[in-house]
Amino acid sequence: MNQAPKPRVVILGGGFGGMAAAQALGTSANVTVVDRHNYQTFLPLLYQVSTAGLAADHVAYPIRGALQKTAGRFRMASPISIDHRNKTVKLDSSEVLPFDHLIVAMGSVTADFGTPGVKEHALGMKSIHEALTIRAEVMRRFEDLCRFEDDTRLSIAVVGGGPTGVEMAGALAELVRGPLRNDQAHAANHIDITLIEAGSHILPMFDNSLSVKSVRSLEKLGVKVMTNSAVKEVTGDTIYLRDGSSIPAEITIWAAGVKGAPAINELTLPVVGNRLEVDPTLQVKNYPHIWAIGDLAGAKGKDGSFLPMVAPVAMQQGRFVAQQIKRISSAKEVKVFSYKDKGSMATIGRHKAIVQVNSIKYSGYLAWVTWLFLHLFYLMGGRNRIGTIVDWCWNYFTFDRGNRHIMDSL
Repeated sequence: MNQAPKPRVVILGGGFGGMAAAQALGTSANVTVVDRHNYQTFLPLLYQVSTAGLAADHVAYPIRGALQKTAGRFRMASPISIDHRNKTVKLDSSEVLPFDHLIVAMGSVTADFGTPGVKEHALGMKSIHEALTIRAEVMRRFEDLCRFEDDTRLSIAVVGGGPTGVEMAGALAELVRGPLRNDQAHAANHIDITLIEAGSHILPMFDNSLSVKSVRSLEKLGVKVMTNSAVKEVTGDTIYLRDGSSIPAEITIWAAGVKGAPAINELTLPVVGNRLEVDPTLQVKNYPHIWAIGDLAGAKGKDGSFLPMVAPVAMQQGRFVAQQIKRISSAKEVKVFSYKDKGSMATIGRHKAIVQVNSIKYSGYLAWVTWLFLHLFYLMGGRNRIGTIVDWCWNYFTFDRGNRHIMDSL
């Protein structure tokens, strides 16, 4: 009896969702992962690269290495078109890949919400290159400040009061209060850090009590927290707010939100709200052989709103779609995706973090240890885990950060 051929699955994107799908498919399908980088970036720790807490290679893992225990292969390229009739996808490398199932998992990019000046003057937080750019800019401005013995100040603004913005502001403050103050106290004492949030409070996905604790922790670190402060325009040295006021900002870090990767607009697929329109099964509307997962999937939760653009959603969707492809190969019906929210967490600094899982919420040292453990658990690769532990231990026991290098292209 001849065995049915394995389905050909092409996965566009090697992020959390794409790699979860590839690994869940294992050897049950002939998988090809397509990504413009040959590594997966562990985005939750990217802010630590920006603030000299981690080496950049500790948050990157080779895609080919992650595929070794699967029937998968890798192509470093970007998709440029889909031939729906022949079920093929064309890459910018001129290669054409046939597929039985196509999984679109191309992630997201920084959303500027049409705010003038953001593209020109603000620094995003979605790639290792951007993280290294932030680190280099902070260190370069610090070196410039070291030349002055007067009251010249350096203002750093983080826009966006979600977990990314809060963690970035806290890490910057610890960088300034510790290593930079040890390097040159006068310069470090003249650095101001401001966190700007358009809403009424930071970390809106958490209980208000945890939000209040986070504000107190940030303020103890020297961060000025501004809420109800929507940004109107960003220039090279100033942020203008919609209420008519302004604040100085020689460095603006934009962590105000993300949107689906714009490349999806080139794939002739239905788009709704910067995401691919999908059925409850995660199949793209009117295209049962194409699936969308992660940040660009327009999947909705029980409340009717889009699911959050976070790694747990992408990983659950990736594993779910892999199971559905296996079900189709076994002539079974597909199921409806249901996201299981396992909670949220954010760290503000040394011994300071918040965790919320349904009605359970806690903060402080225990939350901080929980945060450390879970991030190490999900980090790919033994070398990366060991390197991260070494960096964290060095930072913790010496109050130093050994990655304060200026290594951008300038």
